[in-house]
Amino acid sequence: MKAATSVLLVGAAAAAVTPQQQILKLPEQFKNIDTESWTKPLHNLEESLKSLTGEARRIWDEVALMFPESFEKASFFSTPKPHTRKSDSEWDHIVKGADLQSAWVENAQGDQEREIDGKLENYNLRVKKVDPSSLGVDKVKQYSGYLDDDDEDKHLFYWFFESRNDPKNDPVVLWLNGGPGCSSLMGLFMELGPSSINKKLEVDYNKFSWNANASVIFLDQPVNVGYSYSSGSVSNTVAAGKDIYALLTLFFKQFPEYAEQGFHIAGESYAGHYIPVFASEILSHKKRNINLQSVLIGNGLTDGLTQYEYYKPMACGDGGWPAVLDEDSCQSMENAYPRCANLIESCYNSESVWSCVPASIYCNNAMIGPYQRTGQNVYDVRRPCGDNSLCYDEIEWISSYLNKKEVMEAVGAEVNSYDSCNFDINRNFLLQGDWMKPFHRVVPGLLEQIPVLIYAGDADYICNWLGNKAWTEALEWPGQKDYAKAEMEDLLLGGKGDKIGEFKNSGNFTFMRLHAGGHMVPYDQPAASADFFTRWLSGEFWA
Repeated sequence: MKAATSVLLVGAAAAAVTPQQQILKLPEQFKNIDTESWTKPLHNLEESLKSLTGEARRIWDEVALMFPESFEKASFFSTPKPHTRKSDSEWDHIVKGADLQSAWVENAQGDQEREIDGKLENYNLRVKKVDPSSLGVDKVKQYSGYLDDDDEDKHLFYWFFESRNDPKNDPVVLWLNGGPGCSSLMGLFMELGPSSINKKLEVDYNKFSWNANASVIFLDQPVNVGYSYSSGSVSNTVAAGKDIYALLTLFFKQFPEYAEQGFHIAGESYAGHYIPVFASEILSHKKRNINLQSVLIGNGLTDGLTQYEYYKPMACGDGGWPAVLDEDSCQSMENAYPRCANLIESCYNSESVWSCVPASIYCNNAMIGPYQRTGQNVYDVRRPCGDNSLCYDEIEWISSYLNKKEVMEAVGAEVNSYDSCNFDINRNFLLQGDWMKPFHRVVPGLLEQIPVLIYAGDADYICNWLGNKAWTEALEWPGQKDYAKAEMEDLLLGGKGDKIGEFKNSGNFTFMRLHAGGHMVPYDQPAASADFFTRWLSGEFWA
């Protein structure tokens, strides 16, 4: 039974964990998130299940069978990471949110108002100048440190790299990995950062780094991911997003030389949940020092109801690559999808934990499980997963490198150890029902104000291009008809070279299919990745 439990719960979550793979007035669907049930022992399970649909109830009955005695004793929260807080004197700068909160200016009507919106008094930003020669990751100006909410004992780690080109004018980008529960430092050292880590734990210069033409902030979030830590936990996207606005506001206050340039949020995988909420939070503040101009989501999970329908075609040869599953397995997935869709629709309608968790558990097992059991890499249909639980040896090299004492000292890390992915967080998000929440409903509000790019490597399975293209076409927004009619065009390297994919766009909405890229496009196609990224930031596809 213990093994079955692992497959059903932890395994279901791990199947969709990505290796690189948020307050103003929130949209209506985020106002009544039911988290209380999960912060208490689950003595009220049976009572809570009485109002569920038959389908959801049956899934919970299956879950309860897996926990014959211990379901109500199950711990759904992560243990705090051991850490040692450095004294304030060890930091080069400390920016206090309370100071910003108390800054008032006179508006056009002669009235006094806060210079910057937001509840910032509980936050502080600690900043360390990273000596580029100490690690050799890049020669550019670098800062690292922590965003602290001491009232909630939350401490988010970030690492900033200035643009190699023209930092006074180049845009600034926040990069987020997914999971949920995976460190963005994996994106730094495995995908789009200034250097990668080789088998000897040495740094190798990356000429295709995204900081070639932009300054980039890599953020370990939510808390207890990577070098970040807390005595508490965050287990849903909305809660995770509460800190992002504060981080950026304090950062740009300390470094106003980066505040005037365009700012963009980019990320992949579960960042398909994060980014719409984070961007909505920023845009809801009229008086801000964050010049948000666009968002980019790569191989994201955003609209589960639409995207889960495309697991079977992708696994069975309709995504442009040979089939991974046999005909019987493909038929089983075809048969399972209606039940999966029913469960997701119930989640979308109620957004209750008790409806959304069954949808996640059933759909992940029915639509991802058959593929995962083949041993093939869920992040790349062209290759086997191998012995590493996250399918890539580089992840172990990065983890070993970031656990080196000299590295931790150079960047001011306060935790005792670094883990690339925290599976407790992954499980907690799943058991909060966050996995299937309809975060795509936030996107139309973004499209009214800023351009949105959805890009996808076409060899990925877990957040495949078929599903991503489909949800962008199904999204209800004023420009839906024009976007749906737009034809796919060839995407050429540099605009005139070799074909690297296809794209379509209308208004503020763009979709890109990147050929021969897996879940991590910059890892598989570094030149193509750097090319479309730089061209997007320049406004070529939307200006």
